[in-house]
Amino acid sequence: MEAIHDFLPISKEDMKRRGIDRLDFVYVCGDAYVDHPSFGHAIITRLLESYGYSVGIIAQPDWKNPESVQILGKPRLGFLVSAGNMDSMVNHYTVSKKRRAQDSYTPGGVMGKRPDYATIVYCNLLRSVYKDSPIIIGGIEASLRRLAHYDYWSNKLKRSILLDSQADIISYGMGEHSIIEIADALDSGIDIKDITFIDGTVYRTKNLDSVYDYKLLPDFTELQKDKKEYAKSFFVQYSNTDPFSGKRLVEPYEGHVYVVQNPPAKPLSQEEMDDVYDLPYVRTYHPSYEAAGGVPAIREIKFSLISNRGCFGACSFCALTFHQGRIIQARSHESLIKEAELLTEEPDFKGYIHDVGGPTANFRYPACAKQMTKGACPNKQCLFPEPCKNLRADHSDYIQLLRKLRAIPKVKKVFIRSGIRFDYLLADSNRNFLRELCEYHVSGQLKVAPEHVADSVLRLMGKPKNSVYRQFVKEYNAMKNQKAIILSKSEMKFYADLIAKMEKAYPALSNLPL
Repeated sequence: MEAIHDFLPISKEDMKRRGIDRLDFVYVCGDAYVDHPSFGHAIITRLLESYGYSVGIIAQPDWKNPESVQILGKPRLGFLVSAGNMDSMVNHYTVSKKRRAQDSYTPGGVMGKRPDYATIVYCNLLRSVYKDSPIIIGGIEASLRRLAHYDYWSNKLKRSILLDSQADIISYGMGEHSIIEIADALDSGIDIKDITFIDGTVYRTKNLDSVYDYKLLPDFTELQKDKKEYAKSFFVQYSNTDPFSGKRLVEPYEGHVYVVQNPPAKPLSQEEMDDVYDLPYVRTYHPSYEAAGGVPAIREIKFSLISNRGCFGACSFCALTFHQGRIIQARSHESLIKEAELLTEEPDFKGYIHDVGGPTANFRYPACAKQMTKGACPNKQCLFPEPCKNLRADHSDYIQLLRKLRAIPKVKKVFIRSGIRFDYLLADSNRNFLRELCEYHVSGQLKVAPEHVADSVLRLMGKPKNSVYRQFVKEYNAMKNQKAIILSKSEMKFYADLIAKMEKAYPALSNLPL
């Protein structure tokens, strides 16, 4: 099926217009439908479409009404379910557990269009209607709850979301590799219960006869009794998040039920990253939301570029290691320039690219050469407590990319807003990036994350000492002050032309001493 540069079906009428009698997959999502590569549902559905599968979207169904998940009919291969770009509980509540006033991923910012624990609720609703349809769950909520996990909101240890949701399989992490393998397996006639062999997935089984080369985690009942046992179990999980060295993990539950986590999927190559971001996205929210004022989340990302994913910082409090992994995956200059040129053609583009980055803006390649073949070191971190001697601290590629983006016609400014790792910047042997950062890419304030001021706390967080942050602030201020008296070529030409015009209009000015 050829990809169509239009929104995917959200109704039977849309299916009819596309000549589709029955969809291969139906994607149920807690976010409004935004066909932009910053939204997970857009990437997964467009990727499936590019492989020849037809996909429809049910965005923010009424979880109290079973008919809301039946509007596209029963799919041929299965349902895909995600809570959205955010964990639904984070979306709903502040850290003090107070209800948030706005949901940026809902038309008009209206709160309450998705349930708490949305993945579980949607899946149970689907299972009540379609008892035998395969259900595949993914996204940040499912990914981070794939095994036993502490739930902050209820202050309880909870089972794998696979069990409570009644789903068949989890596609964890970013999901591009695993979702296509799952789709192809289903399309070939393999029963969902027999899809146990795909990296980046979690499934459940009644016995371990066909499971090999695994690490056995403590039984869930043991975890409930002892917090230390849970901490040990979590450490094993944390130590097996690398796609090259990670082992298969098995978590037992009562009733001879086992949840099996296969090793993580391999990172995308640069060519694969480029292909993902070159899919025919419409790049905005569905027009049916216009009357409600659109979807607020589009504002920040509409004119931003995602240049990388993953983070080798591996801070102890961060979910990135669990979801995107420690190995940096980056797009080519050509791919980013192509997307930037598309942005300049948007009718409301004002000349400003708001961001060029990712989880960490100034990471453009893996921390060292061996990571792409042997993975990240399981027993040490790349930047903590000090930068590793094998760290490739080099901003030259990022500098060249930013220069190319600045040179695109219609582009006035290119900003960096997604945050930089200042310790990585200081590990670079020169300060060319800091100079260009100050001169061209700071919009109002520079975003960095010192996280804390006490070294004892920073050590537990896996962050650099406070002295490293103070050194960065010192160098940043020095460079900023230097920048104040340095003019770019265009600025020098502007002022030279202005002075020439003034001297022509007022000849006496040319005789004044400087």
